[in-house]
Amino acid sequence: MTPGRQNLLDPVQLSLMLDRLSQELIETHHRFENSVLIGLQPRGTLLARRIHGILEAKTGTAVPLGLLDVTFHRDDFRRREAPLLPSDTRIDFSIEGKSVVLIDDVLFTGRTLRSGLDALLDFGRPAKVELMVLLHRLYSQEFPIRPDYCGRKVNTMPNQRIHVEWMEESGRDFVWIETFEASQTPSAG
Repeated sequence: MTPGRQNLLDPVQLSLMLDRLSQELIETHHRFENSVLIGLQPRGTLLARRIHGILEAKTGTAVPLGLLDVTFHRDDFRRREAPLLPSDTRIDFSIEGKSVVLIDDVLFTGRTLRSGLDALLDFGRPAKVELMVLLHRLYSQEFPIRPDYCGRKVNTMPNQRIHVEWMEESGRDFVWIETFEASQTPSAG
C-alpha cells in the first residue's frame, strides 16, 4: 500500500455493493414502469451504466437511462481559473411524472447534486427524485442532501480524497482514499 493511501473496496466488494444497490432499487421500483435512472456527468454516469446493466439483467426489463451534465448549473463554473467544459447530456425520454433515480459516485459537499437537481428540472417535473451514491463522505456536507440508496458511508477528513476507478476507464474496479499533507489539501468537487 502506498503511503497516504487506504484501500476501501476491492473488485469483489464493489461488485457485491453494486448488486445490493441494484436489489434495493428493484425492491422499491419493481419493474421500472414509471421509473428512470439518470447519471450525473462525468463520474456518476459510470456508476449509472453499471447499475443499469445489472437491473436489466435481473429484471429482464428495459430501464430508461439518461446522462446529465450539470456544468452550467454549478455555482462555481464562472469562478474557476480554467473554464469548465460541458460533457454530454442525453435524456431521450420524458421525466414528467416519473420517479427519477439521480446517480453519482461520491456525495461530498452536495454541490454537484444540488446542481443536478437544478439541471434535472429543465427537463420536466418528476413525481419524485431519489438519490443513489456509491460513497457518502461524512462530515463535509454543505447542503442538506442525503442519499436514498448508499453503498457505504465513509468518515473522511478535509485533506482526503476518494478515488473510484472503473473497469471501463482504468481497466480495474477499485476504490481508495488518498491522504494529502495539510498544505496539499484537494479542493472540493
